[in-house]
Amino acid sequence: MSNIVDKLVEGYIRDMLPENKGIIKEMEEFARDNNIPIVHPEVAKFLDVIIKISKVKSILEVGTAIGYSALIFSRAMGNEGKIVTIEKSEDMYNLAKNNIKKAGQKANIDILLGDGREVLPQIEGKFDMIFLDAAKGHYQKFLLSCIDRLNDNGIIVSDNVLYKGMVASNQYVVRRKITIVKRMRKYLNYISNHPRLTTSIIPIGDGVALTYKLGGNYGE
Repeated sequence: MSNIVDKLVEGYIRDMLPENKGIIKEMEEFARDNNIPIVHPEVAKFLDVIIKISKVKSILEVGTAIGYSALIFSRAMGNEGKIVTIEKSEDMYNLAKNNIKKAGQKANIDILLGDGREVLPQIEGKFDMIFLDAAKGHYQKFLLSCIDRLNDNGIIVSDNVLYKGMVASNQYVVRRKITIVKRMRKYLNYISNHPRLTTSIIPIGDGVALTYKLGGNYGE
């Protein structure tokens, strides 16, 4: 459970979700047993709906972990979809490769090993959606490195933006997380007030920011 929504409400919402099967369920159990963070189930369903409504066919993801969200995206897009995903940890990269191969999605998902800050400037092509789910203190750097790779009228989804409630109130802040919290607040202010971006911050999971990109020059 997160600290964002009342536990009873969150539990009710999750109970409404159909149970996953096959490789997706196996990955959920593996993540739980090994304390590996993956997107919350209600966030996964939210993303599934957004991808289908927006007819997204290409996604750039920063933060692969075990490949769970990439497979959620691929399933939502169908065989026509294409995903490029970046993972810094070699251990996670290898787990993701195995999971994606097991799911039969190697042709639809390209995994790149490296730090997003270094890899993103090398990415070519355009995408309908960008998903940020990596180091929380670097979201703005990630975004500025890839915003030009997002199609006009594309969407950006930023996960964990309320960070256990700490971003919303100093009352919840743990001292060792102050720097991350300050940077996330700066990022949310940036995407909420930029004239070429329209953002809604949604209190589900650990907080999700949904951003729509207009055309134009973005700068710093």
